[in-house]
Amino acid sequence: MRFMIIRKADPDTEAEKPPAPGLFDAMMAYNDELIKAGVMVDGMGLMPSSYGARIEFEDGKPNITDGPFTEVRELIAGFTLIEVGSKEEAIEWVKRWPVEDGGGNVRLELRQVLTIDDFGDAVNDEQRAHYDEQVKAVQELHDNG
Repeated sequence: MRFMIIRKADPDTEAEKPPAPGLFDAMMAYNDELIKAGVMVDGMGLMPSSYGARIEFEDGKPNITDGPFTEVRELIAGFTLIEVGSKEEAIEWVKRWPVEDGGGNVRLELRQVLTIDDFGDAVNDEQRAHYDEQVKAVQELHDNG
């Protein structure tokens, strides 16, 4: 089971404040633990919303709004993707999040990743085969990149 640990944005991440002393080392140590345990899939931080855009579709037509966005509590500052055996195991990893982040005051959200198998009979064999081809192609891009 894959889970995404979503690090919610805060005023400091949106203001591009440099990491607190020790935070970078603490996050690297946390990532090392995830890697050694064989559960880390990916992870990265995101630039503040001032570098982004929001695209909303209405009747199939895109409406693009450049950042920054004011709803800081709804924004994402980064993520860590892990693969574990259960939600409970994922929560145990989240509990170990470095206290140096946000001075110990950080908001994280844990979400299970949806897989093609979760769609059941709504996905036919041809669609499943096409999806498998896409997964393989993306992996090859990363392996060769």
